[in-house]
Amino acid sequence: MKTRITELFAIRYPIIQGGMHFVGLADLAAAVSNAGGLGIITALTQRTPELLAKEIARCREMTDQPFGVNLTFLPTFSEPPYAEYIAAIAEGGVRIVETAGRSPEQYMPALKAAGIKVIHKCTSVRHALKAERIGCDAASVDGFECGGHPGEDDVPNMILLPRAAETLKIPFVASGGMADGRSLVAALALGADGINMGTRFLATEEAPVHVNVKRAIVGASELDTRLIMRALRNTERVLNNGGVERLLEIEREKGADLKIADIYDQVAGIYPKVMVEGDVEAGAWSCGMVAGLIHDIPSVKTLIDRIVREAEQLTFERLAGMFDARR
Repeated sequence: MKTRITELFAIRYPIIQGGMHFVGLADLAAAVSNAGGLGIITALTQRTPELLAKEIARCREMTDQPFGVNLTFLPTFSEPPYAEYIAAIAEGGVRIVETAGRSPEQYMPALKAAGIKVIHKCTSVRHALKAERIGCDAASVDGFECGGHPGEDDVPNMILLPRAAETLKIPFVASGGMADGRSLVAALALGADGINMGTRFLATEEAPVHVNVKRAIVGASELDTRLIMRALRNTERVLNNGGVERLLEIEREKGADLKIADIYDQVAGIYPKVMVEGDVEAGAWSCGMVAGLIHDIPSVKTLIDRIVREAEQLTFERLAGMFDARR
């Protein structure tokens, strides 16, 4: 396939694996890149820049294809040494970075000096325009359906993507609700240059997480996610479970007086318990509404090949067949 995204990142298919905490390790990133997409290592899963450097080196041993690193700028209990993480990325020869959360503006000079292409995750057109203005090479436009942080505007992709296409000059990919060939064709039709998938890649053989997590996603429907931390304006879409129900009860009790400390036990340190130990009821972990479209746990290559094959069939058979060839 050929889109502005495949050309920008030198990949075969316009399919990007989103950065995911305790999921974006070399195993998954390499598998996605080897299958023709763009794999992403999640920087802050590695506790130090030195550990990130080792994970980048490990990924290099597993693939000779382009891969990137996700660097998320979100409010945290302790500020990570972002400059040192960027240095580790640059020294590791990685030339693609997915930024997320707060604006990466203050770090753009260092990223650009290292020859790094930046794709910034945005939940609104105004944020994507800001990314364009500060020099980002591409945007990942996240609709309200997405797992993780969907922003505060609640605009789904059927509206958000065409608005982005009307407004942006830089290429962008669609994120949120992406799972199969239908998703890819729809995203391209709405103006995107590719897709970004998180939850769908979480339910693959190579995803380095406990099988309980994969089974929980396959067993979930599109009705099984919840929005948390809305009162803190740090909204996150997560899979419903016992820990999330306790968190939501606290939110109802506290109302407008909610503080992050009130729900600390349900959000802090949860990912190792879930992703490594398999305790899917421990607390809040990100999952998109797309879980309702996920019915199996294939290999990454099987998944990407299937998406491309479905997209081709939809485009050249179903859609093309709807038009009168005599016109």
